[in-house]
Amino acid sequence: MNNHLYVWKLWQEAHLPVYGSEWAACFDLKASIRSGDDITVYNIKNQKSKRVADSTGKITIYADERMLVPTGCVFDLSETDSLRIHPRSGLSLKSGVVLANCEGVVDPDYVHQTFVMLCNVSHIPFDVRDGDRIAQGEVVPMNRSNIVLTDREPEPKTSRNGGFGSTGI
Repeated sequence: MNNHLYVWKLWQEAHLPVYGSEWAACFDLKASIRSGDDITVYNIKNQKSKRVADSTGKITIYADERMLVPTGCVFDLSETDSLRIHPRSGLSLKSGVVLANCEGVVDPDYVHQTFVMLCNVSHIPFDVRDGDRIAQGEVVPMNRSNIVLTDREPEPKTSRNGGFGSTGI
């Protein structure tokens, strides 16, 4: 397989995505934070503010905050692909830091810096440092459908009886 994902680094020290193992399905996206960077933060009351990274490229995300963490990368996707951003399991389990939007989607016509929207769902402040692996990325072929309005209700396809939540826990 010889697929290419073209990545443009916005500055020399920005971190390229890397696969963690030979058979990894997704590549790791890393925080690219420079000293003095203004990082966008939203608190539990949805109030937007800016926080400045310290001299080492570290920034803290406090309980119930959402933060747009820069990757320093612009992805040049094929017109037939999208980039899906998934949470890192260990970060979610061990630190309570998840993706605020559950999964990010980068469209092929988006040619700006990609950010990872982190949310601290724990009550312990979490430090994000330059170079930290903060999410996973996966290039996915797009499957666009023609959306067609129909004038009839869909017929049952299986023996399923009931709607949302009807198949159990």
